[in-house]
Amino acid sequence: MSQTSALRLHVPEPKARPGEATDFSGLVIPAAGVLKRPPIDEPDHSMRDYAFGMIRVLDEAGAAVGEWDPKLTPEMLKAGLRYMLTTRTYDERMMRVQRQGKTSFYMKCTGEEAVAVAQAMALDRGDMLFPSYRQQGLLIAREHSLVDMMCQVYNNTKDRLKGRQLPVMYSSKDSGFFSISGNLGTQFPQAVGWAMASAIKGDTRIAASWVGDGTTAEADFHYALTFATVYQAPVVLNVVNNQWAISTFQGFAGGEQTTFAARAIGYGLPGLRVDGNDFLAVYAATKWAADRARNNLGPTLIELYTYRAAPHSTSDDPSAYRPDDEFKRWPLGDPIERLKQHMERIGIWSEAEHTALLAQVDDDVRAAQKEAEGYGTLGVKPASAASMFEDVYKDVPQHLIRQRQELGV
Repeated sequence: MSQTSALRLHVPEPKARPGEATDFSGLVIPAAGVLKRPPIDEPDHSMRDYAFGMIRVLDEAGAAVGEWDPKLTPEMLKAGLRYMLTTRTYDERMMRVQRQGKTSFYMKCTGEEAVAVAQAMALDRGDMLFPSYRQQGLLIAREHSLVDMMCQVYNNTKDRLKGRQLPVMYSSKDSGFFSISGNLGTQFPQAVGWAMASAIKGDTRIAASWVGDGTTAEADFHYALTFATVYQAPVVLNVVNNQWAISTFQGFAGGEQTTFAARAIGYGLPGLRVDGNDFLAVYAATKWAADRARNNLGPTLIELYTYRAAPHSTSDDPSAYRPDDEFKRWPLGDPIERLKQHMERIGIWSEAEHTALLAQVDDDVRAAQKEAEGYGTLGVKPASAASMFEDVYKDVPQHLIRQRQELGV
């Protein structure tokens, strides 16, 4: 009888804990420009390298290299920088007002601004967005009203959702922004279903959706990929791998064993792994996937490799589970600084222009905040109690009419 060692489990551990220095030297970051840009009708079975490599355009010196360079105009680059700066400034302002007690909750996307902004710019204005709760940049890049967004966070009399959603769980039909769900993962199958309906109707609009790395462990993620590939739905499915799901690192969702983009292989669809802090790479990969979907060539799964610099939310203290300076050590840098460096390198931007833009963005966000707070903040001028009887039934039943009369609202 042969001798065997005792069985044991592998419990994932992050690279460092609080008080330790994170060592990213073992992280394999391919050079920019290495991966070629395939045609949009490339068979999924020949795209294995794209799930394990990484699409990158900007090199360490800020030069755009390789076939994935989308060659955006100066106007688009400047717009992208402005949207990212606006997103970060908006986040800082809303975090501050939460600490002041003017709202109950907030979630920042610091370090991830290129994901939502570049993807919104790469998609068509009519495409439907099914976001998670860290894609406020989608609304900002679609130039949705900051006042409207703030009113939802404040839950005041101008909150279009009438206090029925947590702060940051926006919804806007006009901006093609589907209601955010606190039950993680629901948006993936919803996006696939919407895309299937669009195809059934012979429409031209596609859908896109976002989840975090942790949400890939949810069943909804796998349901969505199954339906997407079986019916070849015109949808772009995005996994924002920001390394941390609340307080557990991405290894608990399977990120230690393989890439999240590699999950596409088993479903028979292309998987693209992208430098999520490279504005140009994110734009280019999203445009490729959108063109593929729009030409009836099927869905694409994109893993956006980035880092959550901020706490998970205002209810989270990341210093309890990771080193304070980990974002500063992150090898892929800051998406805003990288785009700024590129723009300076090609001669369309200067430090003086950047300073002026920062001031303008700050003024715009301050003005929006002043107007939004004029409609009330948390606990001040809340939505009328009468609103609880609205928007549920087309014809309000008699028992609710009686209850409303009893309340006198």
